[in-house]
Amino acid sequence: MNFELDDEQKQLSKSIARFCETGLPERPKGTRYFTREQWESCGKAGLLGLSVPTVYGGGGYGALSSAVAMQAFGRHCPDMGLVFATCAHLFACVMPIVEFAGGEVKRRVLPRLASGQWIGSNAITEPDAGSDSAALKTVAVPTGDGYYRIDGFKSFAGNAPVADVIVTYATTEPSFGSLGVTGFVVETANGGLTTTEPLIKTGLASCPASGIRFEGCLVPEANRMGEEGQGRQIFQRSMGWERSCLFAAFLGMMERQIDRVVSHARDRRQFGKPIGSYQAVSHRITEMKLRLESARLLLYRACWGMDRGDDGQIDIALSKLAVSEGAVQSSIDAVRIFGGWGCLEESGIELMLRDSLGSVIFSGTSEMQREIVARELGL
Repeated sequence: MNFELDDEQKQLSKSIARFCETGLPERPKGTRYFTREQWESCGKAGLLGLSVPTVYGGGGYGALSSAVAMQAFGRHCPDMGLVFATCAHLFACVMPIVEFAGGEVKRRVLPRLASGQWIGSNAITEPDAGSDSAALKTVAVPTGDGYYRIDGFKSFAGNAPVADVIVTYATTEPSFGSLGVTGFVVETANGGLTTTEPLIKTGLASCPASGIRFEGCLVPEANRMGEEGQGRQIFQRSMGWERSCLFAAFLGMMERQIDRVVSHARDRRQFGKPIGSYQAVSHRITEMKLRLESARLLLYRACWGMDRGDDGQIDIALSKLAVSEGAVQSSIDAVRIFGGWGCLEESGIELMLRDSLGSVIFSGTSEMQREIVARELGL
């Protein structure tokens, strides 16, 4: 097995690093969320359409190359809220459209989404339905004249307050449970929905998230993804993209984190010696490196499998579990190594901890990933 990235992937990583250093506009002080200028610049850099076919204005990359790009983005962009927003847009909204929407819808919306003209969101979670898609209460009913009427409420939808397109899952046959869930491409300009006030979150603060209320939202039949009842399959496929490629951004954050702690451990002196010379510190950093490299291999293997048509649930679940749990634990270690300075906002160290906390929850909790692994093992 070759563990070396190819020349195209190396160049892609370098181009994203250059973009972060010289081409990404700063968010104005006092502005809570990412700006349209930043979003459009991400589109020009190719980040919003990495895995979109070139015919629709995307990069045409596979899962592994897309993950390499997002890893570079997470390493060189300290604003993980913006990084997360681009990933949620691409993997939970755009890719289901690429793989399951009709041709006319693809031609109309994908170039706008890939370029940064439009922003995408994903709406499946509800107050009483997280991982349990069979419990969805949002309904989509055919009107008989070429539309579906969607009514219901979604929660925790990233990018929703500013979204132009929301990939939405609703039940078209409640008695069928998860087999009655259907996916739709909802264009917000057509009306029939409102978003709540943006949620105030612990981390990933620059990515706006809110609830969405659908009230008589009319969606053309042409905007249905796949067939009625195929929504669970579509969502699981999108989670394959998200649980692998999105979490590559947290690998990048962990790389940036290690750079910071190693530098600090060399420069910070206590009792006449660099703190890195003490095993209590050096071993903690070693554990951080072990988590990073182990998670990287698992994530690359999951993406490698996806590119070969094998989106094995166990590989993806192990990858997501290793990255998210590793990111949280290593962020705690980084705070402890920096001591009091690590607790200050100005250090940027405590921000990594806050940004990593949600990773063990969104895209399926760590507990759900363990359940998937156990199920795949036949337990």
